Amino acid sequence: MQNSVMKAWWDSSHMAGGNAAYIEELYEAYLEDPQSIPENWKSIFDELPSIEGVAVETNHTSIREEFKKMASLGPAARVGSAGIAPSDAPSDERQVKVLQLINAYRFRGHQHANLDPLGLWQQPRVRDLELSHHNLTESDFETMFNLGSYAVDAEKMKLGDLFKSLNRTYCGSIGSEYMHITDTEQKRWLQQRIESVEARPVIERDEKIKILKGLIAADGMEKYLGSKFTGAKRFSLEGGDALIPMLKGLISEAGAKGAKEVVLGMAHRGRLNVLVNVLGKNPSVLFDEFAGKHDDTLGAGDVKYHAGFSSDFATPGGNVHLALAFNPSHLEIVNPVVMGSVRARLMRRKCKDGSAVLPITIHGDSAIAGQGVVQETFNMSQTRGFSVGGTVRIVINNQVGFTTSKTEDTRSTQYCTDIAKMVQAPIFHVNADDPEAVLFVTKLALDYRNLFKKDVVIDLVCYRRHGHNEADEPNATQPLMYQKIKKHPVPREIYANQLMAEGSIEKHEVERLMSEYRSALDHGACVVEEWRPMTEHSVDWSPYLGHDWDVKYDASLSNDELVSLGRALTTIPESHRLQSRVKKLYADRVSMIEGERLLDWGMAENLAYAAILKEGTHIRLTGQDSGRGTFFHRHAVLHGQDAGEEYMPLRHIADEQGNIEIYDSVLSEEAVMAFEYGYATAEPATMTIWEAQFGDFANGAQVVFDQFLSSGEAKWGRLCGLTVLLPHGYEGQGPEHSSARLERFLQLCADHNWQVCVPSTPAQVYNMLRRQSVRPMRRPLIVMSPKSLLRHPLAVSSLDELASGVFHNVIDELDELETKNIKRVVMCSGKVYYDLLDQRRKNEQTDVAIIRIEQLYPFPSEEMAKVVEKYQHVKDWVWCQEEPQNQGAWYCSQHHFWQSVPDDAKLSYAGRLASASPAVGYVSVHNQQQKALVEDALTIK
Repeated sequence: MQNSVMKAWWDSSHMAGGNAAYIEELYEAYLEDPQSIPENWKSIFDELPSIEGVAVETNHTSIREEFKKMASLGPAARVGSAGIAPSDAPSDERQVKVLQLINAYRFRGHQHANLDPLGLWQQPRVRDLELSHHNLTESDFETMFNLGSYAVDAEKMKLGDLFKSLNRTYCGSIGSEYMHITDTEQKRWLQQRIESVEARPVIERDEKIKILKGLIAADGMEKYLGSKFTGAKRFSLEGGDALIPMLKGLISEAGAKGAKEVVLGMAHRGRLNVLVNVLGKNPSVLFDEFAGKHDDTLGAGDVKYHAGFSSDFATPGGNVHLALAFNPSHLEIVNPVVMGSVRARLMRRKCKDGSAVLPITIHGDSAIAGQGVVQETFNMSQTRGFSVGGTVRIVINNQVGFTTSKTEDTRSTQYCTDIAKMVQAPIFHVNADDPEAVLFVTKLALDYRNLFKKDVVIDLVCYRRHGHNEADEPNATQPLMYQKIKKHPVPREIYANQLMAEGSIEKHEVERLMSEYRSALDHGACVVEEWRPMTEHSVDWSPYLGHDWDVKYDASLSNDELVSLGRALTTIPESHRLQSRVKKLYADRVSMIEGERLLDWGMAENLAYAAILKEGTHIRLTGQDSGRGTFFHRHAVLHGQDAGEEYMPLRHIADEQGNIEIYDSVLSEEAVMAFEYGYATAEPATMTIWEAQFGDFANGAQVVFDQFLSSGEAKWGRLCGLTVLLPHGYEGQGPEHSSARLERFLQLCADHNWQVCVPSTPAQVYNMLRRQSVRPMRRPLIVMSPKSLLRHPLAVSSLDELASGVFHNVIDELDELETKNIKRVVMCSGKVYYDLLDQRRKNEQTDVAIIRIEQLYPFPSEEMAKVVEKYQHVKDWVWCQEEPQNQGAWYCSQHHFWQSVPDDAKLSYAGRLASASPAVGYVSVHNQQQKALVEDALTIK
């Protein structure tokens, strides 16, 4: 009985044979680092019986590797391999200790690496890296030991030589962190690349001269600006000069390996230097900007160190198109913008593995650790809808951040880059005063990204020669650091001296290179030898330029065409069994398209997408629950109930049609919204849509609306056709699920920067989406989209209304009321219209007309004037809204309402009282307020 019970327990246990591979992986991770596995598993492994004569067991992967080596060697060479010791070999215990020593350097060597150019870092003592910790001494230095998987060109090595090799490899100018990666193949690949050359490959003289030229350019540019525009803010790169040869080497190597485009994102630090010395911006243009000159055609403009730029760059593999993204002061927000832009470019090039376009993001040390959008972007990096084949992330780590040098104030981790471990990205810390080490990790990072399609991080440990900006006094907060900096030679000087000492260059040659660079700046000429005029960029914006809101377009379709689209939308393979509620919904859609019932919101919206796709336009729709729709209305992605497979009817509209992507996004607003902005700015021919799960969730993406979407055209001349769907409406769901904060979007309206629409019928949403796609103008569309209207019995439309192809900015009274009897006109937007209509009909009122304003911005003055013309005799006008008085459209659009009503009329407000909260939390109070505002709007006083 007891045996049968034990067998049953064992068969159902996590220890059962089916989980053997998983348990072995856990055990190997435990052997490498006991703290890297869950505590419950650690406890189990801690209690395993010890093996007599072996202090620590060797993991099986290492043993397998040894046997692979043995198989490729002759019989004599196999002696002593894989821990099989001949009589004169060291004891098994000491051999194991040596393998542990190797592993310790792989895990923790970075903590003793020479990373700080200033020598100020106080590195903690790491006992794992000491011989004594492994019961080894210098007396063992002459003893030969097997190296296990240590990837040098030898199977055995004297302990003394091995100890030196480990320190050169892991404790020199590079500190490598990669042992947190669980994938053995990736770890072995990195070990081979790093250990085989002891993190120091041979660099040819030509390459060294290129590095020196980059350092001369970086230093020369900053000194030139410092002397010519003393005290002006430029957020100098000085101290991190290695960034320039690093970027040029990275771009050149990427082009040699097939990349066609590189998109960069970076904040202020070093941006001007990168613009001139990497992208080839004409220095004279930059100098004009410092002098205060500007182009009046560029709108409001922006400061120099926010500017973007594009050019082509010659590489061994052909010209590569470079694009530096515009970036506002909200530092890390540019990262997902870059990713979105890269994803669009990859889709345009039909590249699925990321090889054609390389994203590079450049971070600050405090910002990468401190700003949450970094985590959001890392989290997106391997997801279906947002992956870009990996990003090379560079941290300009000046050890200060802004003005706070105490790490305990800026982060809770040893390194600012520890956030990258969440996606198991390898991290290479490198001393910026050793540009050859910088070049090595740059090439290593690119190869890793290209092979494994994952993010990789380079922590460029440097310093900042001046304060946070050039007007700051850094000694006020970092006195010791800046005493050291004042005496520290610049990177150009250090490297030039190194090359002269080794005989790679003469002093007069260095002086000549410096003189030539200075002369080029004096002449205002491009200083980048690799710069080329732009020919590689593949998107054409010309069809979308020079248009305004009144541009003519034709979005009409015949009823027959709509029926054909509707039938394609509702044809589901028999093998794809639908969930019962979804099956009923699709049966209703069949009835709608056959004319047996009017169309609801979900059907009209899907028809809009079908019509857009039929014309060959691509669509990208993302958001939380976007596939089915948060409110169970869209169901554009159908999940089979037998195998869970997905079927998308919108991909089967026609033999030749546009591509559609619909992805449920990660649970993020800021990063996802920024990604879609980046996508839309790089791909004007695609209809790009982001949908919030609830409209108020857009709060989390407010920086994207403020600093990119609403102002990008005014600041940078950057057009964007992104459509944003924000569910909005007061249904008693409380303060956080009622309002999309309409007032915030209206407050940002100016210069015809975007559209703000509140469609109230299925036909209106259909024609609004069609207009956004067909009209040859690319500006954002902000939609207050509905919740309860999705299934409201009155919110339905006919096929004829869709077929017209016209979105009505203003909708006049639709009931047959005698105009001469009208004593009050109520203006409104959105869901409240149906509450007003329903109550007016119950009251049997015929003296109150209701006008819907479906586009609040740009305000449709002409259409409004035509509608209002017949109500000139009415003196009593009301604006009615569901939102509190200090929210919604009342304050932001009131001047438009006043301009619309007759000159001698009065305009009053009907709605909720001003409130700090968007809505009440009690349904009973909500209903009471809603009833009161409707009665107030309809009651003629």
